[in-house]
Amino acid sequence: MNNHFATLLFIISAFHCSALAAQSDFDVVIANGRIMDPSTGTDRIANLGVRDGRIAAISTEVLVGTKTIDATGKVVAPGFIDTHFHGTLPIHYRMALRMGVTTAMDLEFGASGNRIDEWYAQREGSSLINFGTSVSHELARASVLDGVDAIDTSEAYKSRPQPNWSRAVPTAQQHEALLAIARQGLNAGAIGIGSTLGYMPGVSADELFAVQSLSAEFGRQISVHLRHTPGNDTDEITGAQEVLANAAALGAPAMINHFNNRGWRTVYQLIRGMQNNGHNVWGEIYPYHAGATTINAVFFEPRNWVDRLGNRYENTLLDPSTNEFLTQANYLQLRESDPTRVVIVFKSPEEEVVEWLGLEGISIASDGLPDLQPVPIDTDLASLPNAHPRATGTYAKALRMARENNLSLMAVLKQTSYTTAQHFEAAGLSVMAERGRLTEGAVADIVVFDPERVTDNSTFRKGTLPASGFAAVLVSGELMLENDRVLLEKVGKGPLPGQAVRY
Repeated sequence: MNNHFATLLFIISAFHCSALAAQSDFDVVIANGRIMDPSTGTDRIANLGVRDGRIAAISTEVLVGTKTIDATGKVVAPGFIDTHFHGTLPIHYRMALRMGVTTAMDLEFGASGNRIDEWYAQREGSSLINFGTSVSHELARASVLDGVDAIDTSEAYKSRPQPNWSRAVPTAQQHEALLAIARQGLNAGAIGIGSTLGYMPGVSADELFAVQSLSAEFGRQISVHLRHTPGNDTDEITGAQEVLANAAALGAPAMINHFNNRGWRTVYQLIRGMQNNGHNVWGEIYPYHAGATTINAVFFEPRNWVDRLGNRYENTLLDPSTNEFLTQANYLQLRESDPTRVVIVFKSPEEEVVEWLGLEGISIASDGLPDLQPVPIDTDLASLPNAHPRATGTYAKALRMARENNLSLMAVLKQTSYTTAQHFEAAGLSVMAERGRLTEGAVADIVVFDPERVTDNSTFRKGTLPASGFAAVLVSGELMLENDRVLLEKVGKGPLPGQAVRY
């Protein structure tokens, strides 16, 4: 009798273990979270199972995994996709991860067209998050007009002090040479072309149209810092019209960088009107009333900044290294002695920031410009040189402002992920058809945050303080951040999960 009982107990135990094994073949389970998927509008409490880097199940049934994250009271959303992150070094990707970014791309400045393969190879298997770049219009001009070889923003100190990349009008031969560099980068799989047009008065309307024609030939987007931006209402609107008219004529995708300047309401109407007519165009904003760039930007010259636009350096240009506003004399001296010094520029009414959050068809992108000097990845972020707070705070600030102003959280989450993925999917970038959404089969780029606690901590006076309120961030299914801590112990222990975003 005892033998029969033992046999029965063994059978029951084996059956139970078998059933448990069938349920527990998830690598990670995110349990009891508020699943918010902007691609479908889903907003419900459920469990999410990850297997082999993808979302394998979303269910109200209990799921068992090797690692379980308790997401009770927390939001589970697609990882944030930043199309305008100028930091391209490992420490910068750590900054981005701290605010929920799972994909960071520099699509405004980009990388040199003849070094795209090299750029991607440098990050393959060694990146905390997904990475991508466009072909740099600016660096193509710097190469042809100044003979400068710079790979991306991390080497802009080589190109920006040079005399010709910005103002020179290329000869016909030089024009063809810079287009050839851009073509080389597109052939290598770069994500379209990035044009810092507003920094380059030497770019004619014909040159811009030729550059957009080249991106159109490949069916890829162009990201443009508009001509004369920042400017007045007329500058901003006509600058947008130039890019959008080209896009319409060419039937090509286009993205307008940081259009949250004067005239933004009309620019938004232009973008939405074209979207409603079937054009794959969009724009991006960041939730700050100030931007940042190098001090030698052409639009800061007194005849434009002061005489034409009516600004004063004393309340618009902040030097983050000293936390003091510049006088005109300071500005002129620093422009000559330190032309690539980054300054913070106050250019929009602060009360308008909340109006940009939740705009349909518009994405959030940080325009993050941290200090570009290479430092070890484990460096204390708070100890880094001061920079614009958007490099560490953009997405957390958007979530905090949504909470404080009773905005639609779903609309803001759409701006942080799905809007970008949707436009790139329409442009044939296949890896974006699997991101920016929480659906079964999608790549498991996921962020888990506390909607009542998530916040930005960086300020204009101390811009490197990391965000907080993030319970977990998964990149390609691998947990890379837990309770506001990047899991740096994984660095050097095998390939990291960041994947190339590339044609």
